Amino acid sequence: MRIDLHTHSTASDGTDTPAELVANAAAAGLDVVALTDHDTVGGHAEAVAALPEGLTLVTGAELSCRVDGIGLHMLAYLFDPAEPELARERELVRDDRVPRARTMVRKLQELGVPVTWEQVARIAGDGSVGRPHVATALLELGVVGSVSDAFTPEWLADGGRAYAGKHELDPFDAIRLVKAAGGVTVFAHPLAVKRGSVVPESVIARLAAAGLDGIEVDHMDHDEPTRARLRGLAAELGLLPTGSSDYHGTRKTVRLGEYTTDPEIYGEITRRATGAFPVPGAGGPLPA
Repeated sequence: MRIDLHTHSTASDGTDTPAELVANAAAAGLDVVALTDHDTVGGHAEAVAALPEGLTLVTGAELSCRVDGIGLHMLAYLFDPAEPELARERELVRDDRVPRARTMVRKLQELGVPVTWEQVARIAGDGSVGRPHVATALLELGVVGSVSDAFTPEWLADGGRAYAGKHELDPFDAIRLVKAAGGVTVFAHPLAVKRGSVVPESVIARLAAAGLDGIEVDHMDHDEPTRARLRGLAAELGLLPTGSSDYHGTRKTVRLGEYTTDPEIYGEITRRATGAFPVPGAGGPLPA
């Protein structure tokens, strides 16, 4: 089985609609794909409705968190989307995204960049607006050579010249809320240093003690030594090591299924979840 547990659609900052994403996942030879848009489950219904034969969908979200002044992302899988406390926190984060993006646009204008809110809003469309949409605007204007190039201290990285904060969850609260909603938590790209500051391993150990289920090991922003280090840390802390593309459509160069999760790890994730269950397409594989 080929399993990709981290993708994004136009419901947040990807360029594929949810229907296009599941079609492209099937075309890429995936057996299982997780839709994990930022702080929203808005794309799940469309993805389920369009799910092709032979592909199983894992519902999820990527939650925006911050601890000790450092931003991090928590992948939440197979939680009950109607659980009120977690739903309320996701709504608070989403509501703060527009004023945050407007602040980043203003800061860029003050730096002499001719970006406009109308441009960013057009790029975001119906999605949950975020930094990648602002980064795409910089790419359109020729200010940066790629979306990734915008995530530097010069521009949009944490603490960068045009960075603006938003409401974010404490990751320990995120673990508690996701577990209360029957879900499973995996720390996304924990050592992606090119994105900015990362939490020390001591924090990962504290998160593991608080109930964190896994860490994303195989990811485009982790080089081979980092992956080996994380695999050892996962073994030491009893965490599930996952692998994922973090696919954003044309917004990033990574391909669907470029990094994958071991079927046994996927099976353990599904066994731990009680809030929701993987959705098989017509004739699709059932969870391990």
